[in-house]
Amino acid sequence: MRAYLGLGANLGDPARTLASVPAALKGRSITVTNASRVFVTKPVGGPDGQPDYLNQVIEITTMCPPREVFDACRAIEFANGRARDRSDEVPDGPRTLDMDFLAIDGGAVVEERDLVVPHPRLHERAFVLVPLAEIAPDLEIPGRGTVTALLVALGDNSGVHPA
Repeated sequence: MRAYLGLGANLGDPARTLASVPAALKGRSITVTNASRVFVTKPVGGPDGQPDYLNQVIEITTMCPPREVFDACRAIEFANGRARDRSDEVPDGPRTLDMDFLAIDGGAVVEERDLVVPHPRLHERAFVLVPLAEIAPDLEIPGRGTVTALLVALGDNSGVHPA
């Protein structure tokens, strides 16, 4: 399976954290085969005054099913200090690491209670579409169109800049 993951961080050392993800995935039988540049983005939602994010999209290949990829992402987030089940985690708040399962090449769709692929808000997020368009502009998002078309339809991506 070839798939795409969105990475984001704005606490600790975000650049170092993003750079550590490929090795962490490899230890779980997931190989990073392509990566966008790292982009600086303003936080979307969440509390005022939080630091800018570093965002990146990576392409992966694996023989693991989507659930195992998702579980690996959650474990890597946890190893980097994020606990999604903590009661003090603020929605859209600052993160040591956020990993989102964006899409599967070939148009596969996953709909589970806690895992939906393609990501249900992918088409609304310039901080995801800009780096995704850099490495997979013609990727077809089921029911939405190509990444390039989604980026054009979104319009304003002025808040996303290369780091």
